[in-house]
Amino acid sequence: MGEQQRPGRRTVLGAAAALGAGAAALGAAGTARADERAPGAGRDDARGGRHRLPVPAVVAHRGASGYRPEHTLGSYQLALDMGADVIEQDLVPTRDGHLVCRHENNIADTTDVADHPEFAGRRTTKTVDGQEVTGWFTEDFTLAELKTLRAVERLPERRQRNTLYDGRWEVPSFEEVLDWAGREGRRRHRPVWLHIETKHPTYFRKLGLDLEPRLARQLRRHGRHRAHAPNFLQSFEPTSIERLARLVDCPGVVLLWTPDDRPWDFVEAGDPRTVADLITPEGLEWIAGFARGIGPLADLVIPKNADGTLGEPTTLVRDAHARGLVLHPYTMRNENAYLPAEFRRGTDPDAYGDAFGAFRAYFATGIDGIFTDNPDTGVLAAEDFRDR
Repeated sequence: MGEQQRPGRRTVLGAAAALGAGAAALGAAGTARADERAPGAGRDDARGGRHRLPVPAVVAHRGASGYRPEHTLGSYQLALDMGADVIEQDLVPTRDGHLVCRHENNIADTTDVADHPEFAGRRTTKTVDGQEVTGWFTEDFTLAELKTLRAVERLPERRQRNTLYDGRWEVPSFEEVLDWAGREGRRRHRPVWLHIETKHPTYFRKLGLDLEPRLARQLRRHGRHRAHAPNFLQSFEPTSIERLARLVDCPGVVLLWTPDDRPWDFVEAGDPRTVADLITPEGLEWIAGFARGIGPLADLVIPKNADGTLGEPTTLVRDAHARGLVLHPYTMRNENAYLPAEFRRGTDPDAYGDAFGAFRAYFATGIDGIFTDNPDTGVLAAEDFRDR
């Protein structure tokens, strides 16, 4: 935890009561009941009612990134139109301190920056969270400069149809996304839920570009800082969620990668714990002291066998729910290349497999929601699951 002091239990217990304990959404067999609502209370909507997320909820991963260049207003709008329950944003800062929506601060693969000769001299190599990376970085651009660029498809070989939209949208600032969510919420008479991630917060803190206070200020300006605000705050660095818990009251989610991974803030602080330690009952109890959910890699919920098929589910869902934590695993995609082996169809890795079957398998574990690049598929799968 470094220099951070662990927040008291009162806050998270109060939040758990407001959100609804994860275990309360479980039936006797450990799966979500169709008539229950997800842990995650919404703020009062325009009609004065209470909006709550369904179980399982569909989180649009970087928007509808299976169909549009990721983290663009076009991707977010399509995801919302497809019926996604929550839309994800990843946040990185500009040189002049604005937050923008990019999965990484290296924008070489997600913008047309390489086509701008005026920025050729800014191509560089940096070490980010222990990894050497070459490209162009948001922290070397002002917001005005970034606005001269256009977003492009990150996976053009796999998602060639998405390249049709290359150059159509700008890199959105988070302020623009909050404005968009507000407009759409008023138009639809219900709040637009967001899943907001701080990217590389320790790295940026060392550059004097702290993400947490900037994010908190923007949430406060838009009235999204309260316990029932329609957003989750997520990070792969637990201390970032701890910091945010002291600045705003909305629910935090700790993201978890592979069992042997060490969060970068742990590496910097000399904390020897790995993800394997955090998914034990004791580790989950620690997380519950400052967060209200976890976002595990799907393999932590159902590991894969040596042949790539799904194995037996772990106890992670049960253990997390027992501590009042919700689970939003990641990431479901339609393409064969990303599906468990038994759900692939044919030999083309870019062709769609039986994504509905894979969704059913994950939903049956009792998870509260799942991230997906294909929100339309996820919405139909979730509806089928609730109606079974």
